[in-house]
Amino acid sequence: MPHPPHQSLKVAVVPKPRVPARAEDGPWHAEAVCRRDEAGLFFAPSKEPTAARLSREEAAKRVCARCPVMVACREHALLQPEPYGVWGGLTAAERRVVLARMRRRSAELRQAPGAGPIAAAG
Repeated sequence: MPHPPHQSLKVAVVPKPRVPARAEDGPWHAEAVCRRDEAGLFFAPSKEPTAARLSREEAAKRVCARCPVMVACREHALLQPEPYGVWGGLTAAERRVVLARMRRRSAELRQAPGAGPIAAAG
């Protein structure tokens, strides 16, 4: 039966798998501690209450803290950039802050004295 025009269909957003299975993605995936944990710990369910989200993220970070490939995972999440979940011990919000700082720092370096065309002509 078709939906009346005033009702919208809800589409569930399914996060990408926690650890990609393709070999070309890098060998670090095989060593990831999170491969043994449920993806639900690393990705938020829809409409998760704030207290529950913070508790879940802290639990995910504890898993990351004991992971031998945490740095590689974090680098992957920053390079992609991964928009959801806890990767390499950082939440999506924390990764956005890191990326903003990196962009700001890069812009500052480009504008540093001696880096412009006048210095190159001198």
